[in-house]
Amino acid sequence: MRDFRPILNILGLLICIESVALLIPMSFDLVNNNPDWKQFFYISCLTFLIGLVLYVGFKKENIKINIRQAFLLTILSWFIIALFGSLPFIYSTSSLNFTDAFFESVSGITTTGSTVISNLDNLSEGILIWRSLLQWFGGIGIIVLAIAILPTLQIGGMQLLHMEHDDPYEKTLPRINKFILEIIILYVGLTLLCFIFYYIFGMSAFDALIHCMSTISTGGFSNHSLSFKYFNSHSLETICVIFMILGSLPFVIFIQFIHGNKMSIFQDDQIKLFFYLLIFIIFLTVIWLKNYFNIDWIAAFRLATFNITSILTGTGYTSSNYNTWGGFGLIIILVIMFIGGCAGSTTGGIKIFRFQILFRGVKLQIKKLTQPHAVFLMKFNNKTVTENTYTSVISFFFIYVLLFILSSVILSFFELDFLTALSASASAISNVGPGIGEIIGPDENYSNIDYKAKWTLAVTMLVGRLEVFTILILFSKNFWRK
Repeated sequence: MRDFRPILNILGLLICIESVALLIPMSFDLVNNNPDWKQFFYISCLTFLIGLVLYVGFKKENIKINIRQAFLLTILSWFIIALFGSLPFIYSTSSLNFTDAFFESVSGITTTGSTVISNLDNLSEGILIWRSLLQWFGGIGIIVLAIAILPTLQIGGMQLLHMEHDDPYEKTLPRINKFILEIIILYVGLTLLCFIFYYIFGMSAFDALIHCMSTISTGGFSNHSLSFKYFNSHSLETICVIFMILGSLPFVIFIQFIHGNKMSIFQDDQIKLFFYLLIFIIFLTVIWLKNYFNIDWIAAFRLATFNITSILTGTGYTSSNYNTWGGFGLIIILVIMFIGGCAGSTTGGIKIFRFQILFRGVKLQIKKLTQPHAVFLMKFNNKTVTENTYTSVISFFFIYVLLFILSSVILSFFELDFLTALSASASAISNVGPGIGEIIGPDENYSNIDYKAKWTLAVTMLVGRLEVFTILILFSKNFWRK
């Protein structure tokens, strides 16, 4: 663990990649004659220089990463990218202070979608592009993390993802790097497809570019303060719902489908539950909105489908101020914040498969009470779930809830009311975006909360995005022992 050279070398490479990405918003501002292009250029040069020094200075042949180094690299990667990602917000015409800039950057890279910027419609194109780019990179980053790293580290039951797809790996993708490349190609392809549909059905090219990146990454950043309500288009909302769902499904399943396993999508346990749950919650919400607002079924269905899908997938787009939905509507919104989509997708939250394991575990315990001498096995996707995996899921669930409570309590110290503190904590740890209430609701943002609350939420977003244990392991004495 004392050898930090591999970690610094890889961090240097990631910083260099980020410096190249900064040239994209720079080009937009340059074309539009916005002076911010100079700031992007200077920041890009500085970032590249720092990255190059780290990459070259700590380069070694045959880099090997042990499990401790993998943990530390994962955490530092997200923090460093967020740190350098905050610089354009500070030195551009947006002129955010460091706290707000770091909050915005963390919100982007974790695909949370919470913002401290009120006048989105008046921002330069470069800054708007950079916000969505952060989310887009964060989306592909968490997929690679969930597929290539977390299963190996056995984080919160993520080893199930590896177990589930061992055979397909061997049959179709003999090397993990080839698999990751296919994931990236798929991710880019879905993004382009989303852009095309947005553009065809009425968005401007720039709007389509912004929203295709934040939709497929389930991030939710928009270039309009009104979010998706700005467009007021049933067609665009339908397209958005489709691609939010696609971003919430395991990308490994798409790869299996492409390689010939056409039934993989219909056989996956978590995909089936995700759709059952989504349809059920939309159904309940439609009935509630129909009676609460006394509106027709079509209007209720439109409101429920878009906003429920957005919150459940952790995207955070809004087409309605759900603060006005009444008690039942707010409870539904708050509860589904925690759920998230499927493992191996761009979504945050607890994830569907963990709820499945928990409920199947409870069912198994009930069976053992009635048949104490019988032997029962828990199954997930027709594979046996080991006791170690089940314990890992229970531990994750417990710590997740505990951190949510702790974050809520801390936020309450900074003069946030009960509902605001509760929903802000839930939104941050589940990487959703908007909260509930008058301060951080769907029609508001996080600009008016205390700076200490912003730092608390930034940390919470990172902890939630990195699956909790990835960060908590750093506080273990055994982790730092050789």
